Amino acid sequence: MTSGLWELVLHGVWVTVQLLVLSALLGAVVAFAAGIGRTHRRWIVRFVAGLYTEVFRGTSALVMIFWVFFVLPLAFGWQLVPLWAGTLALGLTYGAYGAEIVRGALIAVDPAQKEGGIALGFTPAQRLRKIVLPQAVPEMIPPFSNLLIELLKGTALVSVMGMGDLAFSGNLVRLALQESAEIYTYVLLIYFVIAFLLTRGMRALERKLKAGVGRAPVKEKAVAVAEPAGAPVAGGVR
Repeated sequence: MTSGLWELVLHGVWVTVQLLVLSALLGAVVAFAAGIGRTHRRWIVRFVAGLYTEVFRGTSALVMIFWVFFVLPLAFGWQLVPLWAGTLALGLTYGAYGAEIVRGALIAVDPAQKEGGIALGFTPAQRLRKIVLPQAVPEMIPPFSNLLIELLKGTALVSVMGMGDLAFSGNLVRLALQESAEIYTYVLLIYFVIAFLLTRGMRALERKLKAGVGRAPVKEKAVAVAEPAGAPVAGGVR
């Protein structure tokens, strides 16, 4: 490829990274808000959080991008630029999946820990901030890592708006060179490298968070082979 075409691909990588970071930040905020809301003591908060989760988990991310970019201007009279339209659609969609991760981690915390906070006179907000979240957040990292990779792959959907992300740029280069195999191989490798870096970063974050609460990620241990019944034991004592 010529230098100009490589610049087009690199610009697409930059747009993809921007979209990934912005939608991940929005999705994280929404996930924690909805996930905590699903465990709230007031039923109306649980209902609203559950309604949001079910609506956005039950709709297609591609259709949501179309709706935000094409329908929202007709309904409210204002148009979002493609970057913000993609961020809003992907952040809200993947945030709904993240909300279930947050909810599951919160309810998995040992009830005795929460009861200890009650005995100490902590308010519900203090129990959540000082006891529950520090123990729940490290357990959220592995599923959040998977969700982040899914979000990376989901950014390719914004190409339907004509947004110059990696997938859109790769298609333009393919049309210019008429070389599908070579171009899409490069695109696949770039997505893989970004996903690999994200995975390593999330694993490092998991180790840091678990070390902060005096724990370490589970490592595989060698399993001892059981001795058959009646086998002699060193020293003649069993």
